[in-house]
Amino acid sequence: MPDEPASAHPPRRPAPGRLGVGVVGAGRVGAVLGAALRAAGHAVVGVSAVSEASLERAATLLPGVPVLPVHDVVERSELVLLAVPDDVLPDLVAGLAATGRWQAGQLVVHASGRHGTAVLEPARAAGAIPLALHPAMTFTGTSLDLVRVRDAVIGVTAAAPVLPVAQALVVEVGAEPVVVAEADRALYHAALSHGSNHLVTLVAQAAEALRAAGLEQTDRVLGPLLHAALDSALRAGDDALTGPVARGDAGTLAAHRAVLAAAAADGSVGGDLPATHLALARATARRAREQGRLGAAAADAVDAALADGPTPTPTPDPDRPETGGTP
Repeated sequence: MPDEPASAHPPRRPAPGRLGVGVVGAGRVGAVLGAALRAAGHAVVGVSAVSEASLERAATLLPGVPVLPVHDVVERSELVLLAVPDDVLPDLVAGLAATGRWQAGQLVVHASGRHGTAVLEPARAAGAIPLALHPAMTFTGTSLDLVRVRDAVIGVTAAAPVLPVAQALVVEVGAEPVVVAEADRALYHAALSHGSNHLVTLVAQAAEALRAAGLEQTDRVLGPLLHAALDSALRAGDDALTGPVARGDAGTLAAHRAVLAAAAADGSVGGDLPATHLALARATARRAREQGRLGAAAADAVDAALADGPTPTPTPDPDRPETGGTP
C-alpha cells in the first residue's frame, strides 16, 4: 500500500472528549497501541508504514486508517504516538521540530522504555505536551496483544501537571499505570530488558542442551519447570532458589561446566552457552553467599568450582542444606 497524500483522506473529527491519534511507526508496538486507543474510542487519523510487514499490520490492526508520510500524520493529529526504535527517536523528534511540524497543545507520546520526556524537548519547545508511556510487555504485533495489554503495566513519565493525562490514557486502554521518574527510565528499561530478553536467551540455550542430550520435546520438559520457577521467583525472590548452588553441590557444578564445555567444543551446543552458564552460576553463588544460604565451607567449595583454572575436589560441608530432588 503506497503512501497517499494527506488531501486524499481529510482528517476524521473525533467525538467530543476523544482525540485524533496519529501513529508514527506501524511496528509491533505502534500498530497495537494505536488499535488499543482506537478501541478506547479515539479516532486514529493516520499511520506511517514503510515495510511490507508494517503495511500489513496497519491494514490488519488499523483497517481504514490512511497510510501517510510521517509529517502528514503529525500535522493532522491531536495525539502523536511515536513508536520507533529508541536510537531513532531523538533524531526523529528533532527533525520534525526543525521543519516546524509540532503544534502547540499537541500531545506527543513515545513508547520507548529507555527515554523519558527529555528526548521530546524539541516538541515541547514548540508548545507540544510530552508524555512517555512504555508497556512492560512483549509484543507479537497481532490482535492477541490487544488482550494482553489489558493485563500489562505501563511505565509513565510526564511533568506533574500533565501526569494525570498520561495515566488516564493508560487506564483507557485497560492497563495499569506506574510512574517512573525521568532519571530512572534507563534503569527501569535495563531491568525489564534483562529479565525478558535474557530469559529468551536462557530458555533457548537450555532447549539446545536438551536436544544435544537426545530430548526433542524440549517445551514439554522445560515448560512445567520454568513456569514453576518463574512463579516462585516472582513470589519469593531469592528464597525460591533451588539446585546445586543452593545445595552447595560443588562437584555437580564442576561436572556441569565440563560437560557444557565439551558439548560446545564438538558443536552440540552453541559456543556461548558455557560462558552464560558460568556467569549466571557465579552471580547466583554471590547472592546465595550474601544471604547466608550456604555454610562457609560450602560457599568456598562452590566458589572454587566456578573459579578459573582447574577445579579442586570440594570438601563436604556438614551444614550443607539437604534439598535434593530439585534441578
